[in-house]
Amino acid sequence: MSTYTPEGWIILKIGGPEPFYKVFGSWRGGFTSGDSWRMNSGIVSVEETGENYIFRGHSGSEYHCGKKGYGRLGLHNSAVIMSYAKRSSGMLEVIQEMPDIMSMNWSIND
Repeated sequence: MSTYTPEGWIILKIGGPEPFYKVFGSWRGGFTSGDSWRMNSGIVSVEETGENYIFRGHSGSEYHCGKKGYGRLGLHNSAVIMSYAKRSSGMLEVIQEMPDIMSMNWSIND
Protein backbone atom coordinates (compact mmCIF):
# COMPACT_ATOMS: atom_id res chain seq x y z
CA MET A 1 0.00 0.00 0.00
CA SER A 2 1.28 3.46 -0.92
CA THR A 3 0.46 6.70 0.88
CA TYR A 4 0.53 10.09 -0.81
CA THR A 5 0.11 13.55 0.69
CA PRO A 6 -0.46 16.04 -2.12
CA GLU A 7 -0.06 19.77 -1.59
CA GLY A 8 -3.13 20.41 -3.72
CA TRP A 9 -5.86 18.12 -4.96
CA ILE A 10 -9.16 17.95 -6.77
CA ILE A 11 -11.88 15.38 -7.41
CA LEU A 12 -12.47 14.09 -10.93
CA LYS A 13 -15.72 12.52 -12.09
CA ILE A 14 -15.24 9.86 -14.73
CA GLY A 15 -18.51 9.84 -16.63
CA GLY A 16 -21.01 7.50 -18.02
CA PRO A 17 -24.36 6.30 -16.72
CA GLU A 18 -22.63 5.04 -13.53
CA PRO A 19 -19.78 7.48 -12.87
CA PHE A 20 -16.88 6.96 -10.50
CA TYR A 21 -14.47 9.40 -8.91
CA LYS A 22 -10.71 9.83 -8.63
CA VAL A 23 -8.34 12.06 -6.68
CA PHE A 24 -5.93 14.15 -8.73
CA GLY A 25 -3.04 15.07 -6.42
CA SER A 26 -0.61 17.88 -7.14
CA TRP A 27 2.88 18.74 -5.85
CA ARG A 28 4.76 21.92 -6.68
CA GLY A 29 8.34 21.58 -7.78
CA GLY A 30 11.24 23.86 -7.16
CA PHE A 31 14.14 25.25 -9.11
CA THR A 32 15.69 21.82 -9.76
CA SER A 33 12.50 19.82 -10.22
CA GLY A 34 9.21 20.47 -11.95
CA ASP A 35 5.67 20.15 -10.69
CA SER A 36 4.31 16.64 -10.41
CA TRP A 37 0.94 14.95 -10.10
CA ARG A 38 -0.67 11.57 -9.49
CA MET A 39 -4.18 10.27 -10.04
CA ASN A 40 -5.53 7.52 -7.83
CA SER A 41 -7.14 4.34 -9.12
CA GLY A 42 -10.62 5.38 -8.06
CA ILE A 43 -12.06 6.36 -4.70
CA VAL A 44 -13.47 3.44 -2.72
CA SER A 45 -13.90 5.13 0.68
CA VAL A 46 -13.03 8.27 2.60
CA GLU A 47 -12.34 9.07 6.23
CA GLU A 48 -12.30 12.53 7.79
CA THR A 49 -9.57 13.30 10.33
CA GLY A 50 -9.48 16.89 11.58
CA GLU A 51 -7.69 18.85 8.85
CA ASN A 52 -7.58 16.02 6.29
CA TYR A 53 -9.56 13.58 4.23
CA ILE A 54 -8.05 10.14 3.71
CA PHE A 55 -9.15 8.69 0.38
CA ARG A 56 -8.64 4.97 -0.11
CA GLY A 57 -8.25 3.83 -3.69
CA HIS A 58 -9.21 0.71 -5.54
CA SER A 59 -5.53 -0.34 -5.63
CA GLY A 60 -5.18 0.06 -1.83
CA SER A 61 -3.34 3.37 -1.92
CA GLU A 62 -4.24 6.24 0.40
CA TYR A 63 -4.28 9.93 -0.41
CA HIS A 64 -4.08 12.15 2.68
CA CYS A 65 -5.55 15.42 1.40
CA GLY A 66 -5.64 18.63 3.42
CA LYS A 67 -9.05 20.29 3.48
CA LYS A 68 -7.47 23.64 2.59
CA GLY A 69 -5.67 22.17 -0.44
CA TYR A 70 -8.74 21.58 -2.60
CA GLY A 71 -8.31 23.16 -6.03
CA ARG A 72 -4.76 24.36 -5.37
CA LEU A 73 -3.06 22.62 -8.27
CA GLY A 74 -0.66 25.24 -9.57
CA LEU A 75 -0.61 26.45 -13.17
CA HIS A 76 1.18 23.51 -14.75
CA ASN A 77 -0.91 20.79 -13.10
CA SER A 78 -4.13 22.72 -13.73
CA ALA A 79 -3.22 22.82 -17.41
CA VAL A 80 -2.50 19.08 -17.39
CA ILE A 81 -5.87 18.09 -15.98
CA MET A 82 -7.80 20.60 -18.10
CA SER A 83 -6.09 19.17 -21.20
CA TYR A 84 -7.17 15.66 -20.21
CA ALA A 85 -10.73 16.88 -19.61
CA LYS A 86 -10.84 18.64 -22.98
CA ARG A 87 -9.67 15.50 -24.83
CA SER A 88 -12.04 13.17 -22.94
CA SER A 89 -15.14 13.94 -25.04
CA GLY A 90 -17.06 14.79 -21.88
CA MET A 91 -16.10 11.62 -20.01
CA LEU A 92 -13.91 13.44 -17.47
CA GLU A 93 -15.31 16.27 -15.38
CA VAL A 94 -13.18 18.37 -13.04
CA ILE A 95 -15.22 19.10 -9.89
CA GLN A 96 -14.23 22.75 -9.43
CA GLU A 97 -15.96 23.37 -6.09
CA MET A 98 -15.26 20.97 -3.25
CA PRO A 99 -18.28 18.67 -2.90
CA ASP A 100 -19.71 17.47 0.40
CA ILE A 101 -17.01 14.81 0.66
CA MET A 102 -18.55 12.78 3.46
CA SER A 103 -21.97 12.42 1.83
CA MET A 104 -20.82 11.22 -1.59
CA ASN A 105 -21.20 7.67 -2.89
CA TRP A 106 -17.64 6.71 -3.82
CA SER A 107 -18.26 3.13 -4.90
CA ILE A 108 -16.52 1.99 -8.06
CA ASN A 109 -18.60 -0.02 -10.47
CA ASP A 110 -16.51 -2.98 -11.58
